[in-house]
Amino acid sequence: MPAITVDGLTKAYGETLALDDLSFEVEEGEVFGFLGPNGAGKSTTINVLLDFARPTAGDVRVFGLDARGRSREIRQRTGVLPEGVETYDRLTARQHLEFAIESKGADDDPERLLERVGLSDAIDRKAGGFSKGMSQRLMLAMALVGEPDLLILDEPSTGLDPNGAREMRDIVREENERGATVFFSSHIMEQVEAVCDRIGILRDGEMVAVDTVEGLRDSVEGGTTLRVTVDRIDDEALEAVRSLPDVSNVVVEGREPPTVVVQVDGSKTNVLREFEDRGVEVRDFSTTEASLDDVFQSYTTGAEVRAR
Repeated sequence: MPAITVDGLTKAYGETLALDDLSFEVEEGEVFGFLGPNGAGKSTTINVLLDFARPTAGDVRVFGLDARGRSREIRQRTGVLPEGVETYDRLTARQHLEFAIESKGADDDPERLLERVGLSDAIDRKAGGFSKGMSQRLMLAMALVGEPDLLILDEPSTGLDPNGAREMRDIVREENERGATVFFSSHIMEQVEAVCDRIGILRDGEMVAVDTVEGLRDSVEGGTTLRVTVDRIDDEALEAVRSLPDVSNVVVEGREPPTVVVQVDGSKTNVLREFEDRGVEVRDFSTTEASLDDVFQSYTTGAEVRAR
């Protein structure tokens, strides 16, 4: 059974369409990246999953339960790190955790949870004096209460320095290894790429792609750059390379040493063979795959991608 099933989800705010016939599934036990630019509809989708917003049309289920009719049961099994939520200034970190533990009827140790997120030294400090990063760590600790079956993380690296972001990713992996399904919403490609099994890309309220990182890269035209250092530039060899069905562009870059930059979607060996068959010596070559940032740009703006 999928952990999350979204079927034909539409959400309108007056004349503004936030989600448009959105459909996707998140498999139980996977880390699913929900990627999209600001305003794409990521937070609206999460609000509907948790019944904080009601859909205009469509069906949403979490662990097979109707998100609207069984929201209390769903929230009991879910840990949430929402975007933009604020802590209570007058409560200490310990008191925040005690409140979350009592609300879920759990028996977690606040000290252990805060130690996990790197806040053990601030356990009895009031949250009003916390930095943005510290508040984010505290909210992550609250999301972990009760060992939830589903973790919904909305922009979880907000306010975190590189070390904090790495620690957050480690916790995501640990929770997934424990058996939790993780729904990881972000617009930061590096964070998503580092932890996710599959990625869905949202644009203007519509899902424009769902695949693994490698699958998304393969789907982008011109996804691989092949840089070939040769002993000389030969026009006949260049035309032969350009005529290959998997090659989308060929550019000569530099003359000492001569380097040919080839955008290729298929066999790179065929490119090298075309040079060698025409007496051009291949002295060196390297490849660069399209980054997830390139893929994201292609799917969210329609821009043509060239790997770097």
